[in-house]
Amino acid sequence: MSMHKRWVVRPKFYLDSVALMRFSKSVAAMDGVHEAALMMATPANLEIMVNAGLLDSTNVDASGGDLIISVSGTSEQSVDEAIASAQTLLDAPSASGEGEVWQPKTIRSAVANNPAANFALISVPGPFAISEARKAIRNGLHVMIFSDNVPVEKELELKTEARQLGKMVMGPDCGTAIINGVPLAFANKVPHGNIGIVGASGTGIQEVSCAIAHAGKGVSQAIGVGGRDLSETVGGISTLMAMDLLERDDNTEHVVLISKPPAHDVADRVLHKASQSTKPYTICFLGGEEILMPGNCGWASSLYDAAAMAVGDSSLNHANQTKFSADQQKGKLVRGLFCGGTLCTEALVLFKRADVSVVSNVKLHGISALNEGQGHTLIDLGADGYTQGRPHPMIEPTIRDTYVKDALSDDTVGVLLVDLVIGYGAHADPASVFVKSLEANRQNNILIIASVTGTDADPQNRSKQIAILNQAGVVVADSNASAVELALASIGAHN
Repeated sequence: MSMHKRWVVRPKFYLDSVALMRFSKSVAAMDGVHEAALMMATPANLEIMVNAGLLDSTNVDASGGDLIISVSGTSEQSVDEAIASAQTLLDAPSASGEGEVWQPKTIRSAVANNPAANFALISVPGPFAISEARKAIRNGLHVMIFSDNVPVEKELELKTEARQLGKMVMGPDCGTAIINGVPLAFANKVPHGNIGIVGASGTGIQEVSCAIAHAGKGVSQAIGVGGRDLSETVGGISTLMAMDLLERDDNTEHVVLISKPPAHDVADRVLHKASQSTKPYTICFLGGEEILMPGNCGWASSLYDAAAMAVGDSSLNHANQTKFSADQQKGKLVRGLFCGGTLCTEALVLFKRADVSVVSNVKLHGISALNEGQGHTLIDLGADGYTQGRPHPMIEPTIRDTYVKDALSDDTVGVLLVDLVIGYGAHADPASVFVKSLEANRQNNILIIASVTGTDADPQNRSKQIAILNQAGVVVADSNASAVELALASIGAHN
């Protein structure tokens, strides 16, 4: 079947990436449409669209501040209709119910209109994020940068200037925060409490904050710093500033620090700062080897261990007592399909602890790459290679459907292990989407184990999500770590 393709450029037209993903999905669902994308014309996005077959080359007369609508379909008419529908979606007015609401065009005008503001969330194409963030800090604002595709050298320059101005920069690529009780980006509604979190990981913050909530405790602040902050280049600038902020915060009595293993010198700097604190610390350098801790610090090898130490409840370390028959799974393989990259990393850490070999697309010491071996397999479906031209699976869980079908049709697979991450920014009902995929492909001899990261106060309601899964015969664990423990037990392995 021949495909027809067309694209148009909307000059100087910016829209948030989450809204563009939603519009792209709507257009792609139209009759006769094969692929559709509405994306800002950054070099990285142009390359994504070329790889998806939506552009012939990156040599398009557009810049990063322009928007591209590109559609491929079965006929010229279907493509034209899809382009027209996309234009209509983009031109639709924002509904307020009370007339048009004034929206500032610049950081300066926003501050002038609201002098009490002290925080800005930046979500623009990566090439423009630093300049907008610099305007914000120079206008007296702390900054959270949701944008990615920012050169690390520019991140260092911005954070160095912000530190001199006494302003915090969270990010770039900071996907989660809870500031003064307000969930930002991908975050969960958790009780206010006395545990502060500093995290270079979005889903890591979500898993720990939700585990704290399930234990009846609360979070004072959850400060995301971006995945590269603890790199040798950046040097932990935002992490160290966040630690200072939580030291001065009277509501914070315990601090949890979450990150992949930092550069050695940066880890030393962070631990020295923690050792000077008047408050106890829990350190989780996920995937790293245990290191000597200062007297006021405890080492946690998993996210759930970190939550347990923070709330002072060792019982949280143990997997839930869900009963199931696993005889048919022994000798078969585990296939893990994760939305959360840090949750996938935690699963890999627990497999290593149990001395069970596993392959993954996540780079971790001692773990073979997907193309370097076979066996138990854990995949981060939120990694760049799986989301090119498509929304993140936390936003659009049907991304996982093809991989679920492959796992359930593979005779060597005995256990399918998945995570569902709910909360603000996430899909409205990921459990129902997953169950629909299971119903289309379910094999009775495969054990399905899931965890749900979230709380009952989230828009999706964690208990309701769990009930949907249970109704479909899915074994739901108390946490991601507990789900992994159950999967290991089902194949005869134990930590």
